[in-house]
Amino acid sequence: MPPPADESVERMEFMLSLRRRGISDQLVLRAMDEVPREHFVERAQADAAYADHALPICCGQTISQPYVVAYMTEQLAVKPQHRVLEIGTGSGYQAAVLSRLAREVISIERYRTLAEIARIRFKTLGYQNIEVVVGDGFKGVPERAPYDRIIVTAAAEAIPDALVAQLADGGTMILPLGPHGGAQDLVKLTKTKEGLKRDNLIAVRFVPLLPGQAREL
Repeated sequence: MPPPADESVERMEFMLSLRRRGISDQLVLRAMDEVPREHFVERAQADAAYADHALPICCGQTISQPYVVAYMTEQLAVKPQHRVLEIGTGSGYQAAVLSRLAREVISIERYRTLAEIARIRFKTLGYQNIEVVVGDGFKGVPERAPYDRIIVTAAAEAIPDALVAQLADGGTMILPLGPHGGAQDLVKLTKTKEGLKRDNLIAVRFVPLLPGQAREL
């Protein structure tokens, strides 16, 4: 059954807005179009699923605005053979988009509730190449390293050394850097033989990356 007309128009406007804002990678655009964002927001927020701003989810976290998801994904330059580590599963939306591009996505989440909800969403939608791990994002998942790409979806005040160690030679990591509650930059790091090459991309505002696994939720 085709989607309702108003939903089709909304999705069309959603895709047009990404193109107008400079997202040009056709594979990224297709991934954004394929993943039904309405499945990743709270039921009360369903009407705003495709609006270009962040939305609250449980555990005091947020689902990032679509443009930021698309931009980070485009900058990550994921290839079909890549294994991707995501720090901060949240709603699962970013991992779902990445799963349309990568061979495998491993996503770590400190809140057990969010991890369990994301697993159900992935199973419901048939996304079989995503594994969700409950744990400390600062530590990553070293037993599965190295990773071709690492994406951090919460703001760190300094580059986490453990994640750099898990990045493959020639690999790329994207993360928001800056003080919690203050100005943050989206940063692209490339691991070279000479060390880390850093490129500052755009100003962003993310929830803080916190150490440890949450005791509750």
